[in-house]
Formats: sequence, C-alpha cells, structure tokens
Amino acid sequence: MAGQGSKDDPWTLKTPPRTAEFTIYRDESVDPPLLVCMVGTTKLTYLARVLEDLPAMLRAHGDWMALGSADEQKDAAPGTVESWGRSPTNPVGDWYGQRKGYRGRLGMYIPPLLEELGLVELEHHGKNNRMRAK
Repeated sequence: MAGQGSKDDPWTLKTPPRTAEFTIYRDESVDPPLLVCMVGTTKLTYLARVLEDLPAMLRAHGDWMALGSADEQKDAAPGTVESWGRSPTNPVGDWYGQRKGYRGRLGMYIPPLLEELGLVELEHHGKNNRMRAK
C-alpha cells in the first residue's frame, strides 16, 4: 500500500473492483479522529473508529457480508456493510460518514483500507463484492 496514512502522505488505494483509485488518511487533529477520503476532488470523511468497529462486527457476523455501497441519498440494501454503516444499531448509533450529503459509500472506500491493514478479506469482482473478518 502506497503512503503512510498521513495528510502529507495518504494511503493510495483502489476500489473493490479495482477500477478507480482514491486516497485516504487518518486525521488525528480533530475530535473525534476521522478518515479523510479523497475521490478526485470529492472529500468524504468517516469516523476513524470504523477501523475497529467494522472488523469486530464482521467477526461477530462470522461469514461473508455484501458491501452494498450506496450514496447517502439512496437506501442501502439490508444486511450489507453499507446498511450497517448508517444503522441506529451500530456502535455509534448513526452514520460513520460525517460530511453531510457525502455520508454514504462506506462500503466502497473503507473495505480496501481494512484489507490493506490485514484485518479483512475482500473480494474484487466487477460488482457485488463481499468481505469478511480474518
């Protein structure tokens, strides 16, 4: 994985189908800490605690789970990583995405980082990808 995960040297990753590149870094200067994801000129932010919470949920789930990536304005398919990331029953009780209007797509941008950190297994098909805890 290219980069160190800082603002000056972000991680460079590819989406699960490996069709698009994006960067992401951890911003510890804010409270709570965020993951800042840049997709072209679009900035998305997610609570950094997702790096612990999502693998824990996947371990409890015990099997593959569909990513189900969706924009904030679209409903997430039930039982997907995306639906968990915006559920009132997840550990934060709300959205992990923090930038209003851009809170979705957790299922697209967080799984590749978790894979590179060695925390999950991730499929890389053209669509309908899944992930599970290691």
